[in-house]
Amino acid sequence: MNTSSTRPLWQRLLIRRLKFLGILAALIIVVLGGSYAFAPQWLLQAKTWHEVMNAQLEKRAVQAGDTRWVYYEGGQGPTIVLVHGFAARKEVWLKVAPLLTAHFHVVIPDLPGWGESSRNPGASYNIDNQADRLNDFIQTLHLQHALIVGHSMGGAIAGTYAAEHPQDVAQLALIDSFGLQFKENAFAKEAMSGKDPFVYDDRAGFARANAWAFEKVPNIPGRFIDVFVQDNVKNRAFIDNTFNELRENSQVLSLQTRLDKLTMPVLGMWCHDDKIIDISALESLRSGLAHAPSISTSIMNGCNHMPQMEKPEAFAQVLTSFMLAH
Repeated sequence: MNTSSTRPLWQRLLIRRLKFLGILAALIIVVLGGSYAFAPQWLLQAKTWHEVMNAQLEKRAVQAGDTRWVYYEGGQGPTIVLVHGFAARKEVWLKVAPLLTAHFHVVIPDLPGWGESSRNPGASYNIDNQADRLNDFIQTLHLQHALIVGHSMGGAIAGTYAAEHPQDVAQLALIDSFGLQFKENAFAKEAMSGKDPFVYDDRAGFARANAWAFEKVPNIPGRFIDVFVQDNVKNRAFIDNTFNELRENSQVLSLQTRLDKLTMPVLGMWCHDDKIIDISALESLRSGLAHAPSISTSIMNGCNHMPQMEKPEAFAQVLTSFMLAH
């Protein structure tokens, strides 16, 4: 006897729907599993877009100077420009971005040569030249009188730009910034010897590089790490050239020698246990700001060199308080 024909209509419809959902779920699992195995970059892109939408950002592009800049933009209110560091890209700000776009107009570019922004073969991408390019970007988008936030190498670039164009900067925030004098640590010794800790050829090398930057290394699936490794290898020549440029004396102290030219409110934010830019750089910053109308400092625990990723809530709170106070 065919029991299916004797079931009530609602049961038959329910069973059909459950079968359809089961088939759909199986297909999704197959597609996701296949993507993870053979095209993990697609899943990474999907994850990034989810974070971008969550932060209410849009991806845009503009030609400014010699560079086609690709950047995220969103939110309303006073403007904040977020400048990333060495061997990084605009996505390092996505954890903190939704906490900022709720109150501010936020602009997050890929620096020239990095991420999706264009790169000119043979051109110099040291601090001074990048600061000039940042000026092109800010002038093109009419972002004068914004809070400029620079992290690590981006701090030296943002600080150099602010020192050369103080009339165009409302406030400056330096996050674990390069370009300052600090107590030599293991990272500095390795870097100055000519070995770049941020190049890697495999998953183990990726883990070592992340151990320099994070107190707690993020748990990233292996196939996603492979995408980062391929990108690092693909861009190795540019990374090496820029790294060697930054080892020059004029670059190591590029911000230190300009501190007396900063005439806007300045915030210095550091992770207490930064293994890359030792926290002693914060004292060099404070003592060198002879003409800043106000100097704010914040020291965070529980992070290493990436407070915007490791402590996004605390990071946003400090930045917001600084912004509103000025």
